[in-house]
Amino acid sequence: MTDLIFRAARRADVPRVIELLNDDAVARSRGVVPEVGAGHWAAFAAIDADPNNELVVAEIGGEVVGTFQLTFIPGLSRNGGERAQIEAVRVAREHRNQGIGRAMMVWSIERARGRGCALVQLTSDKRRGEAHRFYGSLGFAASHEGFKLQLL
Repeated sequence: MTDLIFRAARRADVPRVIELLNDDAVARSRGVVPEVGAGHWAAFAAIDADPNNELVVAEIGGEVVGTFQLTFIPGLSRNGGERAQIEAVRVAREHRNQGIGRAMMVWSIERARGRGCALVQLTSDKRRGEAHRFYGSLGFAASHEGFKLQLL
């Protein structure tokens, strides 16, 4: 997997990123719209302009095969240590089980460590048992119970 590279997503990558995010039973159960819309473009612009957010793509031979978002959150807990939140982790169906997801997570953790973060955290839908096992294999612990309030 020496040809796997990670880079900041560009505007031209947004349709592929949305395709990856939607290629998932859990996402489809949320009633996602497959077309890229104004909300997607506005979100990309906001992420791209914010130094505390990074939308990253994994690429092999010019093809985007994975994506994730890193958000760096300053806080007073943990002695004022910044935390990195990893979200929207996806690998293209045809590239799964080839170590790409593991490489993406290792890269994310090292990016957080290099930035001086005290903690890396993520959330995962309770229906994603396979993902939970994967995150556990990377050393993540299910240490907290998460809560969400759907607004839209």
